[in-house]
Amino acid sequence: MLDPDVRRVLDGASIAHLATVLPDGSPHAAPVFVGTHGDLIVFFTGPTMRKARNLRRDPRVALSIAPVDNPFEPVVIRGQVIEWIDGDAGWAIVDRLATKYTGSPYPRGQERVVAVIEPRRQSVGVG
Repeated sequence: MLDPDVRRVLDGASIAHLATVLPDGSPHAAPVFVGTHGDLIVFFTGPTMRKARNLRRDPRVALSIAPVDNPFEPVVIRGQVIEWIDGDAGWAIVDRLATKYTGSPYPRGQERVVAVIEPRRQSVGVG
């Protein structure tokens, strides 16, 4: 279940920073568009991008978000990728996220997949 304050931030247009684990155990971080899908969290990427390869090998993930309306109350989420969505269902989510951030659907020039994250820990604010 998503905390209501966490959901509010995820449903807004704040950029999230996604942390994954590289093959050598070191961290990898990348900015992503993020949103909700029921009580789960979603972001999209290319199927061969570093973050996708990392998550297929080790599904653990951390997200850090500084909300645009109050960057001094950051949201931090830890969880695990439990599903990948592609095809028409994936594109529907990609377009919803892209439209939220840019006002337009995502261009169709490259393949995209959606990672579905089950949150395990959620916190709002510093602490």
